[in-house]
Amino acid sequence: MLADPANLQGKARTAFRAGFLGLNSLGRSTLAQIVEAHEADRRTAVDMLAAQLVTHFGAPDSAAARVAADEEIDFAASLCGHSPGVLVAVTRRHENGAIREKFRTLRPREGTGHTRAFEFLEVIGEDAAPDEHLNLAGLKGAQS
Repeated sequence: MLADPANLQGKARTAFRAGFLGLNSLGRSTLAQIVEAHEADRRTAVDMLAAQLVTHFGAPDSAAARVAADEEIDFAASLCGHSPGVLVAVTRRHENGAIREKFRTLRPREGTGHTRAFEFLEVIGEDAAPDEHLNLAGLKGAQS
């Protein structure tokens, strides 16, 4: 059984609020990069996610896990309408019994080419950003 999002604390709360799931590691990342993929890559991603759903997330059987994995990979692909190399960030919240997600893209400024993430950028969808502010300096003392 998954934890109630309203009761999450620490790293679990951070992963819920802004994490993409790594299919192989089950680790979380705050950014995902759009890359070119082929049908074989898609099939591999569906297979990996279906296996994880059965092993770690309580899917009743492989067939049900595969249907859910196929839908989730389709959703992830729908976020990829940008050029390869563009970064995608998610903000997630639990509201009125439902999970709400907003996605933003981060891309290099015109003419700058490839750069480090902390030197980015133009933010697409900034008007949809949450009203929360993260104090990075304050996190140092709050780590568990």
